[in-house]
Amino acid sequence: MSQFDGKFDDFGMDTITLAGPLKAKLAAMKEAGFSQVMLLARDLVGHPDGWQAAVQEVKDSGLRVTGFQVLRDFEGLSGHLHDYKVDIAKSMMEMCAALDCRVMLACSSTSTHATGDTATLVKDLRKLAMLAIPMNIKIAFEALSWGRTINEFPQAWDLIMEADMPNLGLGFDSFHMFATKTPLDDLEILDPSKIFLVQLADFMWNEIKTVEERISTARTFRVFPGEGVHSEALAQLVLKLHQLGYRGDYSFEVFNDDYQQMPLATVAQRARRAALWLGEDVLRRSVPLPNQLRLKQARR
Repeated sequence: MSQFDGKFDDFGMDTITLAGPLKAKLAAMKEAGFSQVMLLARDLVGHPDGWQAAVQEVKDSGLRVTGFQVLRDFEGLSGHLHDYKVDIAKSMMEMCAALDCRVMLACSSTSTHATGDTATLVKDLRKLAMLAIPMNIKIAFEALSWGRTINEFPQAWDLIMEADMPNLGLGFDSFHMFATKTPLDDLEILDPSKIFLVQLADFMWNEIKTVEERISTARTFRVFPGEGVHSEALAQLVLKLHQLGYRGDYSFEVFNDDYQQMPLATVAQRARRAALWLGEDVLRRSVPLPNQLRLKQARR
């Protein structure tokens, strides 16, 4: 480590940002000072020695698992399609539990075969949460900005409230909020105790003109907080969440094809700079009560 000895207990990286094998990704994150990691199912099932070996590598790294992702297109299906997705969900929950991870991410359906009927969506989310209860897993439901019915976080929040399950909460992604230009004031509707995960990323242009461009940007050209053109908006978002009382995890959800062509340590240092900016510059603008700010101070 350099002069910075602290860990950013509030901030973590997502394996999607880094190239290479899982063990090397975990080592790069640890070396950069992070204490948590967001994992994808394919991190485990793609391991050459099997998913149990991948679980052991994660545990050996000492990194806490922020969350496990991502269950897609679950709600709104019927018949054999619904049964198929239930099996997928159970398989993912098994791996999530093996990681000692307490949060599994599910994103809103994009399927043309899914109904938009609110009662059905609520029933399905309630069922998903029920399946997770025996494994002590929370379901963080996220609104994809290109979701068929649910594409902004207030809509996801309405379903979560109606489903009324203790382990069903919101997965919040800054990219989707900026892409749909959802007003910051809409955060006021949220109960911070029901926000199970916040994912942060920026991008390089102000206007996303088509759904296709939105999907392409989301999957290939996000950048770390502080690197894009929405830095001030992102800072205001983090401050707003903090003022609302959110004290959970932040994960850098950065899909970027260019970063996949850079050395792991170089990319991890970019993530480190983002964590320093958010922790030292942004969150210090707030005036929390003593002991309310969980981020460990970088410099004494």
